[in-house]
Amino acid sequence: MEQNKPQTDQDISQQAAVRRQKLTDLRAAGNDPFVITKYPQDAYSADLKAEFADLPAEAETGKIVSLAGRMMSKRVMGKASFAHLRDQKGDIQIFVKRDLLGDEPYAAFKKLDIGDIIGVKGEVFRTKMGEISVRVSELTLLSKSLLPLPEKFHGLTDREARYRQRYVDLIVNPEVKDTFVKRSQILKEIRAYLDEKGFLEVDTPILTPFEIGASARPFYTHHNTLDMDMVLRIETELYLKRLIVGGMDRVYEVGRIFRNEGMDPKHNPEFTTIELYQAFTDFHGMMDLVEEMYKRLTLKVCGSLEITYQGKQIDMGHWERLTMVEAVKKYSGVDFNDWKTDEDAIAAAKEHHVELPEVPTKGAILAEFFDAFVEDKLIQPTFIYDYPVEISPLAKRKPNDPAFTERFEYFIDCTEYGNAFSELNDPIDQKARFERQVAERKAIEPNCKAQVDYDYVTALEYGLPPTGGLGFGVDRLVMLLTDSASIRDVLLFPTMKPVDQ
Repeated sequence: MEQNKPQTDQDISQQAAVRRQKLTDLRAAGNDPFVITKYPQDAYSADLKAEFADLPAEAETGKIVSLAGRMMSKRVMGKASFAHLRDQKGDIQIFVKRDLLGDEPYAAFKKLDIGDIIGVKGEVFRTKMGEISVRVSELTLLSKSLLPLPEKFHGLTDREARYRQRYVDLIVNPEVKDTFVKRSQILKEIRAYLDEKGFLEVDTPILTPFEIGASARPFYTHHNTLDMDMVLRIETELYLKRLIVGGMDRVYEVGRIFRNEGMDPKHNPEFTTIELYQAFTDFHGMMDLVEEMYKRLTLKVCGSLEITYQGKQIDMGHWERLTMVEAVKKYSGVDFNDWKTDEDAIAAAKEHHVELPEVPTKGAILAEFFDAFVEDKLIQPTFIYDYPVEISPLAKRKPNDPAFTERFEYFIDCTEYGNAFSELNDPIDQKARFERQVAERKAIEPNCKAQVDYDYVTALEYGLPPTGGLGFGVDRLVMLLTDSASIRDVLLFPTMKPVDQ
């Protein structure tokens, strides 16, 4: 069987030169493959294998098919040869015989290279060795591959190349395609679930007029006609809640989000989230929705509620629920209720070697204790709720304890997967929180361009009904359900540093 194993750039260059010469010869003979515009493909590899799964060895079917795809192997044996063609659904063997194809077409076939895209017509049969194959009576070169394919495309060094050249990765590693097929299935199932619940999918602006006061750093661009700087959105929340004000009681958006921040196995500067908002419910309603949706999704995609992620067994059928105060006490032994003042919290942080936040209030320090002692313990699905108001500028305060908000995040394998609130609908409180948030940002970064979204405050003044809101990352969810270690494994084209840097 022919194999391409380019070891050096010189090897690749030499093989590329040979392929270009073959193209030149084809064109000189009036057989330019790049002028062909279509091919009458009427069958796929996997479908044929399923249709004739019970066909005995050396049996004929009488079925004539036309297949098209990339030639992934070739074994020339004198007057007869075998090759494998890869199409959208998998691989299938083709049998090419000189007596059936003809002398000149068979000679042309022998000159084809691994990676060439071909169309074949012939009868489906099973070989003596038991492999479903197509006996080729017509063969057409549809596109010439001018670069050799690597035999293997894996390993630590090559992983960077796989991300940069996803097209090669998909060709050589067909299992990679399975991840992205599953990603599409996940999105389809989420949409189906939300649609069944009466939610309406909408689109909101990606370009926004100014930077809001949130801690996430945006990307800036410039609108020439308006001669104004604009910001790529860091969330879809404020626009979606405007729609709730307008009477669209259940809305969601599958949105591309952009944050000018660091990169690691769980973060990419652009990523996909789903945010949804439902009028006349609260964060407990969102908690129930998350649990039901994730259970249904896991069963649909993985076939079981018991899944394995990076060697850990995860039970998606059982979700624990803890307040942040309960979780911190459970895993650190520190009781927030013992702190009477901010100074008490600061002292406790120093005693337990917990990093102090930029604004060291009791609530903010509680969140630091959570990060230090709790998050890395939450392997099984867990809801953490009742977040301090200092770190929850858009969540409604708890009526019986205004130091906390009706907010939760949920964690799986020590990673946060989503965030939900009983949405703040008091315009006076919201305005004050926005202004404080922007002031704190500017105190830390005097040159930042953050502004208060006063139009959103105006929207609230028209009346936002009691509303539950939820946002979660699609990419991390796909990582979980495909057992992928890095966000780059579930993004077709992740952000990469230029090769020359």
